[in-house]
Amino acid sequence: MRKIVLVIMDGVGIRESDYGNAFINAKTPNLDYLMKNYPNRLIKAHGTYVGLPSDDDMGNSEVGHNAMGCGQIYSQGAKLVSEAIENKSLFEGNTWKQLINNCKNNTMHFIGLLSDGGVHSNINHLLKLIEESKKEGLKKVRVHILLDGRDVDKTSALKYVDILENKIKELNDENFECLIASGGGRMTTTMDRYEANWSMVEKGWHTHVLGDARKFTSAYDAIETYRKENPGIIDQDLDSFVIVKDNKPVGTIEDNDSVVFFNFRGDRALEISKAFDDENFDKFDRVRVPKVMYAGMLQYDADLKIPKNYLTEPPKIKYTLTEELCKYNIREYAISETQKFGHVTYFWNGNRIEKFDENLETYEEINSDVISFDKKPKMKAKEITDKLIEAIKSDKFDFLRVNYPNGDMVGHTGNYEATIEGMKAVDESIGRIMETVKETNSILIIVADHGNCEEMYNPNNDLKEAKTSHTINPVPFIIYGNDVSNIKIKAGDFGLANLAATITTLFGLEKNENWLESIIK
Repeated sequence: MRKIVLVIMDGVGIRESDYGNAFINAKTPNLDYLMKNYPNRLIKAHGTYVGLPSDDDMGNSEVGHNAMGCGQIYSQGAKLVSEAIENKSLFEGNTWKQLINNCKNNTMHFIGLLSDGGVHSNINHLLKLIEESKKEGLKKVRVHILLDGRDVDKTSALKYVDILENKIKELNDENFECLIASGGGRMTTTMDRYEANWSMVEKGWHTHVLGDARKFTSAYDAIETYRKENPGIIDQDLDSFVIVKDNKPVGTIEDNDSVVFFNFRGDRALEISKAFDDENFDKFDRVRVPKVMYAGMLQYDADLKIPKNYLTEPPKIKYTLTEELCKYNIREYAISETQKFGHVTYFWNGNRIEKFDENLETYEEINSDVISFDKKPKMKAKEITDKLIEAIKSDKFDFLRVNYPNGDMVGHTGNYEATIEGMKAVDESIGRIMETVKETNSILIIVADHGNCEEMYNPNNDLKEAKTSHTINPVPFIIYGNDVSNIKIKAGDFGLANLAATITTLFGLEKNENWLESIIK
């Protein structure tokens, strides 16, 4: 049995135009060689191919790794929540009822990303929550907005503030008062992930809970002021702010309030959820810990039960590739740096933290730098590759997977030149892996989880305006190794969920009957 090495290039789509295309314009001789000389094709990594509501929805790393790791398509994030809102199951559930009863005489707070990017949240979900709060007879609602500029246009915050303010104006009357209470950019406030920078969450706590941030009379005033003070700043990097009336915060979080974090994606929701839910929390001094009922839009970590309360049931992912390979005693190794480590482990294994078999699974995390990734666009590519090559040569593993975050994480900064450097580092790493694969007679598969770096400029104009969001472009699927010319790639409509069956086919195993078909014959 030949070893299989899977390389996941995070955020690398395929697009013909070279305008703002950091993938095409980077020096990638190894990938260029592979795509000219070895079996390859394009596959889909967005929309219905990864369980999202429509094919206008951008893919993301979480749903992409879910799909790759389970060989099936599950309703995900936005679709799950939208269905629960549409069929009223969310509002008929015990969690929603308890949240309402808890704050009948107090305040309901909603915290989350204010956009329609569909990756972490959707503003339409928030509007429905506010509407239902009024129908339930609540008197006070406060909204704490995190500004996007990453999964949507980089300076579109006021568009979403206007939508929210118009809904508030429509709903507010003598018996109901909804106000924006606080906010901040998603990369400065609250939405850290993988415990890379707890100071972001601490700032969010001070802003949303304590009302301790720079004061403004409106969200519009805050955003416009920050933009004037920092020309060229994009929404994700705007500082925290608190809305005040008569110089007093309009919406601090107090005892007997209810709090809902309305993001549906888990990675950037876990830490603030721990701050609210964990009695033994010690990551920073919370100063004051109000006695509230806290809930997430979903349960962001089912194994650790974070948060304890949640509004929408997550997908019940069964029959994962790892679970299947363990039946055959196939030894697995997964590695990435902190920013994507959870993707090759937790998300890959169907939103499961625990291993299926401690003896067959080995995970290795390389600590990410706490830095804006355009400052060091190579990230930890070399260190990851060193460890991966060591693992391949060790003969301790049969299936090895790795995620290189550069195309996504550097791409999200909007820095085109830095992203080119990041892609060059990924290609250099792939070149080193190719040598080891050839030497060990292994098989290399290269794929990506979604697009990003191939569309770094807004394609609607020629102003070289930075585009920081994911894309709906297809992604590469490449096979390399000694004597792989006999591997035939099928024609047809394939996506990331076809990868699991492809891997078992290469191992000479039958695919799980619940999976989609293999990409190869």
